Formats: sequence, structure tokens, C-alpha cells
Amino acid sequence: MTASTKYEQLLKHIRELGHLESSVALLDWDAETYMPSAGIEIRSEQIATLSRMSHEKMTEPALGELLAELEGNTDDDDAATNVREMKRTYDRAVKVPGRLVEELARTSTRAKETWAQARKERKFELFEKDLSRLIDLRREYADAIGYEEKRYDALLDEYEPGMRASQVTAVFDSLRGPLSEFVQQIADASQKPDPSVLHRHYPEATQKLWCRQMAEVIGFDFKCGRIDISTHPFCSGTGPQDVRLTTRYEEDFFNAATFGTLHEAGHGLYEQGLPTEHLFTPRGEATSLGIHESQSRMWENMIGRSMPFWKRYYAQCQIAFPDALGDVPLEKFYGAINTVEPSFIRVEADEVTYNLHIILRFEIESDLIDGTLAVKDLPAAWNQKMHDLLGITPAHDADGCLQDVHWSFGGFGYFPTYALGNLYAAQFFEQVRKDIPNLDQQTESGKFDDLLGWLRTNIHQYGSRYRAAELAERVTGKPLSAEPFLNYIRAKFSPIYGLG
Repeated sequence: MTASTKYEQLLKHIRELGHLESSVALLDWDAETYMPSAGIEIRSEQIATLSRMSHEKMTEPALGELLAELEGNTDDDDAATNVREMKRTYDRAVKVPGRLVEELARTSTRAKETWAQARKERKFELFEKDLSRLIDLRREYADAIGYEEKRYDALLDEYEPGMRASQVTAVFDSLRGPLSEFVQQIADASQKPDPSVLHRHYPEATQKLWCRQMAEVIGFDFKCGRIDISTHPFCSGTGPQDVRLTTRYEEDFFNAATFGTLHEAGHGLYEQGLPTEHLFTPRGEATSLGIHESQSRMWENMIGRSMPFWKRYYAQCQIAFPDALGDVPLEKFYGAINTVEPSFIRVEADEVTYNLHIILRFEIESDLIDGTLAVKDLPAAWNQKMHDLLGITPAHDADGCLQDVHWSFGGFGYFPTYALGNLYAAQFFEQVRKDIPNLDQQTESGKFDDLLGWLRTNIHQYGSRYRAAELAERVTGKPLSAEPFLNYIRAKFSPIYGLG
């Protein structure tokens, strides 16, 4: 059998795996959006069964044999990428027992339901048992895969391939000091915007129309996507031609839906920009969650919270919400949406303090996985770190340790990718400004084709051909650094707060 024939066999195998995994994604999406609450038990069993089938297919000895024969024996970059990434996934998967995969799927499906209820009732104890079980399972999972430095590394590698906790710590340490110093400078500033206009009445029906329009203007294609409501906004789907966004609407807070939608649409643009000819193969998938997050944060903040963007769209926004914004000048609105103020909710945090939320979660989940923090002590530990990093203390668990969905699906190792995404976004955006010098003028004209084209050319089209660190260096000519992000926030927020 020729190498070409063997590679075709490999493609058939991994595409069938993709069909199973995308089916699980759709069942998950339905569970978060339209499924009746009483359907959770059967849904957990459905997802557990499909997850077990996927794991069994991923760990078939025949797949391992194909990968061994093809490694170093492929004739183009696309094939080499698929073999490399599938071998990495296979090598991890064969170390994990099928019953553990099934139990993780079953437990996480159920845990998302108990998390939602606990969050609604503001009672951590309702979620404590399921969270403890998930942590035990994820520890077992990490131990099965193995690690050189910390158990947490095996989990982080799932979302940010090649990254280690020690590297995250080093990056975060270079960010924490200067960031905290700038937050303090802003806190001490005498010139401050007034965010109260964001808490007027914004009817949900109008927000739905407005948010859809905002997603469309930056390029999200609704012929290949949709937007729905969920407790925690996310982006899902089965490939470039079926991308599902969700958001949530708060009638007394403008930012939640508008910027949540721009954020998820940024993820959606990445998904719609992946090469369709490589659908259901690693070559057609995002290279890491950090790079994925760079896309959403760029559109949400560097475009969506910029003055040029609102010079173009603010008049339309005033027409959509005349009672709330009819008497608000653009400059006052711009200051309001860029208010820097320590807050409890990560997804509503401003650009400056957001990364402190991630540092908090990274440190806590590292301790949970290491066993140095007991689950029962999580609320108190969370509140203390929130006080230490942001100077505020949540009044209840829904504003504290219950606010994020990630731990309910066992997503330990996920949170660092958010801050990494901010850093990648700033580094990419710095390069964008060099390559598209009239970007602000284009944004003010509502023209985003050049920016989206730049992202398609430099990031989206490559899928997972390059790991995140290599991609960043290829695009910007330098390794990941906190400096572009720090330069960006200083340049943007110093004028808003009258800092020299």
C-alpha cells in the first residue's frame, strides 16, 4: 500500500472522528439553548455514548499504525500537519481509559445543569459535589496522560498545545506588575468617564436586532451561522458553514449583549475563515484557544470599543435606543464603554482589568488540580484573591466562583488562554496597523474587508499548520510579549483618564 493510499485512509478515519465530535458539539449547543431542563439525564447519556464511541475510534490500534507509518513520510505541509496533530491527539488519547472519557462526559453534562441552578440560586454548595467529582476525574485524566513539571500542564496542553504552566506564570508575572500600576494610576485619576448611561433601559427586542446588525457589519455571515441565547455566551458549530453564536441580553446594561456579541462574532469569523477543504481535519481547525481568543478580543475591543467604530455607528445606536442614548454625546458614550473599574463579572470586565480576572482563575484552578486548595474552600479563596487583585469582594457566589461555566464542563486549563488571547491580539493588532496604515479611516467608514482579509491571510487560512507561538512569530517577527498589550492600553486609556 502506498503512502498516498495510507494517507487517504487516515483522512477517512479522522473525518469520521470529526463527525462524531461535531455531533457532540451540537448536542451541547442544544443543551445550552433550547433543550427542556427535564431532558438533562438522557442528554448526558447521549453525549457520554458518543464521547465513548469517539474515544474508541481515536484509540484504534489501526490508527496508531497508520500514524507511525506516515510520520515523516508525507509529501506536503497539509498532510504533515494532519499527521503531526493527529499523532499528538492519538498519543494522548490512548493513555486515557474509555470509561474515564465516558464518565467525564456524563458528569460534565450533568454538572452544567447543577452549575446553572447553583448560579441562579447563588449557592455554591449546590455545585460543590459535582465540581469535586470533576476535579477528581480531571486529576485522573492528567495523571493518565502524564506530565514533566505539573499535573496542570497535561490539562493546559489540551487547549494551548505546547504551553506549560511555568510559561504562563512567566508571562503573567511580566504583565501583573505594570498592569496593577496602571490600574492604580487610573483609580487615582481626577478625570473619569460616567458609565451610568450604560445602565438605562435597553429593550431586549431592540438589542436582538442591534446585535445581529453589529455581527453582520464586521463580516459574520448569517447564511452560515446563527445567534441564540444562553446563560454563558459561546461560539460553537460544525465548521465554516455552520457556526453557532450565543449571547445574553440585560435590559439594564448595554455592554453585555453588544460587546458579548462582537466577541462571539470574532470567534465566529475565525471559524468561518478556516479552510473548508480541510473540514474535520486538524489542518482545518484553529491552532489554539489563545489564538482563537485573539480574534474575538480584537473585534470586541480594538475595533468594537474604538472611537472610529462609534463615529460610524453611534448615530444608528441612538436611533435604535432613543430613550437611553438620545441625549448622550458620542464622547460621553465612548468614555462610558471604556470605563475602567474593578468589577465582579469577567465577561463584563474592561480591557485593563480583564487579565487580572484570568490571573485569579489560573492561580485558583492550579491549586485545585494540585490539591493545595480544597473544593469546600473555593468561595473563600476566590473572594480573597478578588480582594487582593481588584480590591473588591463579591456579595454572593453568583458574582464570585459560580460566574463562569468552564469548570462545570471540566475545562481546567482553559482560562489562561483568555489572557494569552489578549496578548496575541495586541501583538497582531500592532502589526495590522503597520500593514494597514489607514485602518482607523476604514473603520470610521464601516469598511472591514481589509482587516478581515488580513486575518484570513495571516491567521485563519493556516488552521493548525503552525502552533500558536510559531504563528505569532511568523506574523509579527517576535515572540509573544506583554509589551504590545501594555503599550496599547496606555495609548488608549491615558487620554480617557487625563493621564500624562
